[in-house]
Amino acid sequence: MGPFLFAGSLARRRRHRAVCSCRGFALVLPLPLRRPKAYSMTEQRKAVALISGGLDSMLAARLILEQGIHVEGINFFTGFCVEGHTHAIRNHHRQKPKRNNALWVAEELGIKLHIIDVIEEYKDIVISPKHGYGANLNPCLDCKAFMVGKASAWMGQNDFDFIITGEVIGQRPKSQRRDTMPLVARESGAFDRLLRPLCAKLLPPTLPEREGWVQREKLLGLNGRNRKPQIRLAARFGIDDYAQPAGGCCFLTDRSYANKLSDFWQARGDKSYELDDIMLLKVGRHLRPRAHFKLIVGRDEGENNFLSGYRRQYPHLYPTSHKGALVLLTGKANSDDLQLAARLTARFSQGRDAARVSIAVCDADGHQQTLTVRPLTPNEIPPHWYL
Repeated sequence: MGPFLFAGSLARRRRHRAVCSCRGFALVLPLPLRRPKAYSMTEQRKAVALISGGLDSMLAARLILEQGIHVEGINFFTGFCVEGHTHAIRNHHRQKPKRNNALWVAEELGIKLHIIDVIEEYKDIVISPKHGYGANLNPCLDCKAFMVGKASAWMGQNDFDFIITGEVIGQRPKSQRRDTMPLVARESGAFDRLLRPLCAKLLPPTLPEREGWVQREKLLGLNGRNRKPQIRLAARFGIDDYAQPAGGCCFLTDRSYANKLSDFWQARGDKSYELDDIMLLKVGRHLRPRAHFKLIVGRDEGENNFLSGYRRQYPHLYPTSHKGALVLLTGKANSDDLQLAARLTARFSQGRDAARVSIAVCDADGHQQTLTVRPLTPNEIPPHWYL
């Protein structure tokens, strides 16, 4: 089975609010880059665009479409970039569009989008990045080279001519610098078939420019972190709805998420992970009262419903005498630990001010006991318990 393929439309029809499933994607393995087929002078050239769902990649693709190039998008699913997933869970995000932004961008541009699962391959990038991490656990430089390399392999497989990205010199401190951009082109194997339309005039001409496939004078020379030029360009193209500029969607750049992932690795004793592990780090309030166990506390009905899907994998607690949170317990807990976990569960219930709260404590096999406990007070919860 090949990667999922989504076709957009040039017509301004009703926009799809699709949220991409994170399971079942086909994995496209790297293949040797084949020489593109011979073209006649009038045959249309083809470019594959890395589509993140943000404004920059949208504009880069649009600039190349404007030059009559056939463009198709490619998006890589790593497990760390699913903002639509978390919006769909939290109650207070209910007003946000429940959409996968990469799919939505392809729809707006009228191009096909290939979504490829790289979860397993990407683990090496996250765990042992050759060029290190950014401010948190974001391996931005290794990530960019990896994704461009995957796009390069896809380009050779599918007889496309070059790759386009939405990178801008000076926009990202780790991966989008004048000195790192040649490194990405080299380490990815894309070399001069990698075109960055938004800042191309500040870089040496690439193969598509030298061969006349695209007109360099119609490309841009953007530089720095100011997004006003992109916003003006979007307005010129009639694009008035897009993901928040500079917002990003990679959880590895988020300090809170990175702290939780670091804690997870430390508790596990190695830097491995599975998809469910990294998904759970995005949901709930995380507390580690003891080194050997952690609690994940649902913050609203949406999160409680999501966490309930893991009741057969983890011990869990919930109040029976009052309304309150579903709490997952990871690690190993003895009877004293369960008492503490029950008191914390009571604290995050509507019985937080009650003298006693009844808490159901269930193991992953379905065995249940009830503990009646006094809720912890705020002063009894040290700040360092919160991750």
